[in-house]
This record gives sequence, C-alpha cells and structure tokens, in this order.
Amino acid sequence: MTGGPLTVYYREAASWDADRIARATRDARRAWQVAAAGWICAVAGTVSLVLLMPLKRVEPFVVRVDNGTGIVDVVPVYDGKAAVSQTVTRYFLTHYVTICERFNFATAESDYEECGAFHGAQRNQAWYALWNPNNPASPLNLHKDGSAVRVQVESVSFFQRGSGVNDLAQVRYLKAERQPGAADERFTHWIATIQYAYTAPPKDPRVRRWNPLGFRIVELTSEPEVLGQPASGKSG
Repeated sequence: MTGGPLTVYYREAASWDADRIARATRDARRAWQVAAAGWICAVAGTVSLVLLMPLKRVEPFVVRVDNGTGIVDVVPVYDGKAAVSQTVTRYFLTHYVTICERFNFATAESDYEECGAFHGAQRNQAWYALWNPNNPASPLNLHKDGSAVRVQVESVSFFQRGSGVNDLAQVRYLKAERQPGAADERFTHWIATIQYAYTAPPKDPRVRRWNPLGFRIVELTSEPEVLGQPASGKSG
C-alpha cells in the first residue's frame, strides 16, 4: 500500500478542491453567457424600437361627409406645397394683424403665444425683445395702467414683385385705445407692409391649431397713416 491514511486524505482533498474550482469556473462561464445573451436581447430591442419610431406618429386628419350623397372621405393633410388662394392669405393677414396689434390683459399671454406661431426663429427673438418687461416700450408697460387696444382691419392689398413673386401685402387698420373706466376711444389709423410666405406646416399640435398651413410673417413694418387729426368718439 502506497502512502498512509494521511496521504490518501490529502489526495482526496486535492481532488475535491479541483472539482470545486472546475464547477465554479463552469458556473462563472455560464453566468457570463447568460449576461451576454441578456445584453444582446436588450440591444436588439432598442434597435427595433428606434427602427419602429418613424412608423409611430400621430397624423391629424379631417373626415368629410357629402350632405347630398352621404359619401365619407378623408381630406388630405396640407403639406405646404399646394398653391393657397388669395382669400386664405387675406384671412391670415387680417387675423395676424388683429391679434398681434391689439392689447388686453385678459388675452395678452394667449395673443403673444399665438402670434409667435406665425414667426420664424429670428422674428420670434424680436417679438420676445418687444414684449420683455425690461423693455420700456413693451405693451406690458405701455398698458400697465389698465388701458386696452382693439384693432379693426379696414383693407388688405396685394402686390406683385417685378420678378412675378406674390409675397407682399399692405394692411390698413384702425387702433382704438380705451383708458380704464372711460367710455370714449381714441382712434388712430395705421398701415402695415408685410412680406409673407408659406412653409411646411408645424408639427407641434399646439402651434398647428393656430397655424395649420404654415403661414409665415417674414417681415413687417407698421407706421401711422396720417388722415388728419385723430378723432375721438364713442364705440359702437
């Protein structure tokens, strides 16, 4: 018999320790394989979501029903490429001047945001600077006494450039300013020269509800129109 009981014991202990190390190594390898598979699944899921994102979006649409035949169809969404009638442009110009030139504390915040929906980034910066409370000429400061201004558009005229482009208009309008507690209004006449354009409709639903066709005020210059002495009278 080779070796004594102690030798046999050491041999068996070494064999048991080798088996334990081998089992631990197998368990660690299996754990890394499972973790790697989990990471692969996570990455694959993320890639799938990214690829599917363009397919998951909300497109507003209008359902139209013919009163005579009862036929139902969907009105195509305006993509900013089709020609827009002068009647629609006249409406936008009238609406813009009416909203953006008036002032009433009750609607001032909403009017400010709605007017911004018709501006590009550069014009919105100028719009913000005008309304900034730190600006002495801000409407918020000019009318902090509680006065209000309403606007009435009197005419809209369109002009064609020598190149044949139609993007200019003149809007004549009346401003009626009322002091707090007064019944009379002070009237002044104004004329605005406006360059406009149609761009791609905004994707923001909040902006799109104000400006669904992408109408854009590119440049606006407004100045008093001298028609004699400003008149005063009672509002109708």
